[in-house]
Amino acid sequence: MGRRTDQDRHQVITFSQNNLAMRWILVLSFLGFLISSSADALDEPPFAVEVVDVETGRGVPLVELKTVHQVRFYTDSAGIAVIDAPELVGLEIYFFVSSHGYEYPSDGFGYRGVRLQVKPGTIARVKLPRVNVAERLYRVTGGGIYGESVRIGRKAPLDEPLVNGLVFGQDSVFSIPYRGRLWWFWGDTNRPGYPLGNFHMSGATSDLPSQGGLDPDVGVNLNYFVDENGFSRPMARMPGDGPTWLSGFAVLPNEDGRERLYAGYAKIKPPLTTYERGICRFDDDTEQFERVAVFPSPETLAPNGHAVPIEDRNGTKFLHFATPYPIVRVKATPEAMTDPLRYETFTCLEGGNAPQVERDADGRPVYRWRTNAAVLGPKEQADLIKAGTLSPGEGLLNLRDIETGDPVFAHAGTVAPNLHRGRWVMITTQLFGRSVLGEVWYAEADSPLGPWAFARRIVAHDQYSFYNPMHHQAFDAGGGRTIYFEGTYTEMFSGSNVQTPRYDYNQIMYRLDLDDPRLNLPVALYRIRDEQDRERLRPIGGLGDRPSEGSVAFFALDRPGAETIPVFEVEGSERVTLQVGGQIEGTPCFHALPVDLIDPPPETTLLFTVRDDQGRFGVHVGDEPLSEGWERLGEPICRVWLRPGPERQPLFP
Repeated sequence: MGRRTDQDRHQVITFSQNNLAMRWILVLSFLGFLISSSADALDEPPFAVEVVDVETGRGVPLVELKTVHQVRFYTDSAGIAVIDAPELVGLEIYFFVSSHGYEYPSDGFGYRGVRLQVKPGTIARVKLPRVNVAERLYRVTGGGIYGESVRIGRKAPLDEPLVNGLVFGQDSVFSIPYRGRLWWFWGDTNRPGYPLGNFHMSGATSDLPSQGGLDPDVGVNLNYFVDENGFSRPMARMPGDGPTWLSGFAVLPNEDGRERLYAGYAKIKPPLTTYERGICRFDDDTEQFERVAVFPSPETLAPNGHAVPIEDRNGTKFLHFATPYPIVRVKATPEAMTDPLRYETFTCLEGGNAPQVERDADGRPVYRWRTNAAVLGPKEQADLIKAGTLSPGEGLLNLRDIETGDPVFAHAGTVAPNLHRGRWVMITTQLFGRSVLGEVWYAEADSPLGPWAFARRIVAHDQYSFYNPMHHQAFDAGGGRTIYFEGTYTEMFSGSNVQTPRYDYNQIMYRLDLDDPRLNLPVALYRIRDEQDRERLRPIGGLGDRPSEGSVAFFALDRPGAETIPVFEVEGSERVTLQVGGQIEGTPCFHALPVDLIDPPPETTLLFTVRDDQGRFGVHVGDEPLSEGWERLGEPICRVWLRPGPERQPLFP
């Protein structure tokens, strides 16, 4: 082969340069095509899925739609999820459908999902059956609350549907009516621009529904207190290292009659240890909480949880602090709230370095309000029972799962009077249930002190936390038939290590219909003696005057339920008898289960008529030993629920 000349080499170089130029022209043309195509794609509405509740037709927030190649999409507060992965466009795609407390029907292979044609500009509607008793409504805090809806051009109900107060996450909600508005406070708050945010309480206000605010079915328009950068600013920067947490918010009148907003504060150091407690007051001019009292020890009785205003039998107003049991109180005055020596706890433990159980002449624990005494909460009660200091039937805190009879270890929540039920209602989380802190329960009692006996699980989260729930009394509707509560949805303490985009570490609102048949829970039936010394059985209805304590015979239903029978009191000359069903006129005394029920629920037993040697009649529960001189008469009347706590039950503070 001959050698190339300089001219040949020049021609080769020129050809290469021309070829490279041509390649760049082609590349740039292709990029222009892609950019043009992308612009066209951006102009075209995306494909979206709308997931709705089968019962209500309302959009379901927090639904995961997962493809077979593990791409996940989540619905916003309107139940909308935008499917924008480019490789899915034009294809029929299978989406696994899952959501806490909801369950899509399974196919023959056990898969729970739906096949959808991903066609831009269309919206597919998926109906999702609900397992939870409570209905998930919307996310209250965080970014992109209605982000998916905005992307498809739907109008959101909130003034700030995407970012409000530059808040991306908020912990543990408190709300209280004050100065004609609803005031909101949260703990640690996340910002968009850095992993560390506000650790000294955030705040906002909203209009009450009765004063032009949004219907709580729709949402909450929050007006945040913000700093110069527009981020939710600290509301309670108390002296000392570490975060500041507030709780026990209360509106109290000063000497001049002007109402002021107070709260208890706690200073926190790693790893979540409280090293100081005290009281702070909101300054209406500076819009900041200021410290007004420091308590001598972090173990001193102090505001914790949610404050419940309650007036006792003598007309004295107290603040009870629910965590969730409202067993710590102080008089509802600024002077009392700022004085650590005036706090009381309802307990049978006498004060001192080594608390002992006070007992009466019959050996029964004496429960009363005491100062300088240790709080006897669920954990402390369980420890005393385990140690043999209290027997299982002597503790006051005896919440049980109505389905299984298993104990429900109530962790945090609220207690409030409810006009619709005529009782006090509790919303609480369970510690160490199916998930560590992911389940919410509903319970009722005749008084703030109980008897707290049977509860129904109303919300469940699969390996995810939902802690510190709060019932918003200001949102109660239908005379209390419908109530609203929210809590912190977070991966913390759950063990999952998978965080839900946008939703994690934020507040989610739920709605609960108290007339739902699943919330028909047993109530206490009390023994009373009438003017003729005959034993009568009565539930306590309404929130008015009631005795200071009552003798609980058993528990039964105060309204009909599945497979229940009405039980009537029939007056005779010598006694009052209980009769089941038939043609008896009037209002039943209670509703119970039939004797011959094939699979009776746990914690139920048979009810019998008994008579003593003096001719007095009464009722006897199950296998309890008869007192001396009493005998059982005939066949059982019906099946009722066992009393889980002591017979003598305090009914009014």
